[in-house]
Amino acid sequence: MHPPRQDEPAFSEPWEGRAFALAIVSNRASGGNLDSFRHALERLDRAHYIGDGYYGRWLNAGELRLLDSGILAPGAVDARARNLRGEHVEEPPAPEPAKPDYAPTAEGTLRRLDTAPAFAVGARVRARDMSPSGHTRLPRYVRGHVGVVDIIQPAGVLPDTNAHFLGENPQYVYSVRFDSHDLWGTDADPFELTVDLFESYLETPS
Repeated sequence: MHPPRQDEPAFSEPWEGRAFALAIVSNRASGGNLDSFRHALERLDRAHYIGDGYYGRWLNAGELRLLDSGILAPGAVDARARNLRGEHVEEPPAPEPAKPDYAPTAEGTLRRLDTAPAFAVGARVRARDMSPSGHTRLPRYVRGHVGVVDIIQPAGVLPDTNAHFLGENPQYVYSVRFDSHDLWGTDADPFELTVDLFESYLETPS
């Protein structure tokens, strides 16, 4: 890794910039948000996530959001691409849009809460050992492990509900410090890892 040069372009190839823009526009056109886009990335298969590269996966996630909201029909992009290559295939008819009935309560993801944080700096907390069926920002490798709260950050929109348009459910975010040996065993290199975790991801150890 090296620091960026002052004249270094934002994108190494022109198509990457176009892919980035198309992904952002697609998510907005579908009525999505940051978390719904992350959830779309998570649902891509291996070929579309790894095989198509970084900006390829952004394009694929944007397409998936358009499919989710009924703006694109399944197979529409492939059919259009084949026709642009000179083939003659029937393109599927446009479906009835089904964008989510969603509107953020404020700009960005930070929110103000009238309640006090449930955990204090220095408190020992355990990351809940849970396996949500949908989107979450709780890393699997910390689930069930105990750490220490280092910082209490401002409240933010909970990704687990926001990604599925089930409400913002804002919560405090905690920077929790874990020991590498607790996470990966005595053979792990000795270091401490800090992970930002939403309040509902945490519980008091028994």
